[in-house]
Amino acid sequence: MVNRVDSNKKRLQRHKRVRAKITGTSERPRLCVFRSSENIYVQIIDDTVGKTLVSASSVEPEFAKEGGNKASAKKVGELAAKRALEKGITNVVFDRGGYLYHGRVMELANGAREAGLNF
Repeated sequence: MVNRVDSNKKRLQRHKRVRAKITGTSERPRLCVFRSSENIYVQIIDDTVGKTLVSASSVEPEFAKEGGNKASAKKVGELAAKRALEKGITNVVFDRGGYLYHGRVMELANGAREAGLNF
């Protein structure tokens, strides 16, 4: 009998391990990434009060025809950074959510950096 690895379960274990070390404060909130098979989502969260300060995703109307590929992931990162800068947020802690820093997650991070976020 072949036992198949549950990849989402492994990702959640990695995510819990990372989250034990990373927290978002009001001075440096946490930029959290969630990647589904079709879309990508990002939130900037202040964990001290448990509040989402900024969010962006590839589900929004301006990304309707693009989906969740690397190009749109970069644009989502730029959009999140633009919204964060409007609220006065410049420094964040990057939480990759247990995903590898590769592909869409890396493009989202690069887009946010290019738009002005520091992490």
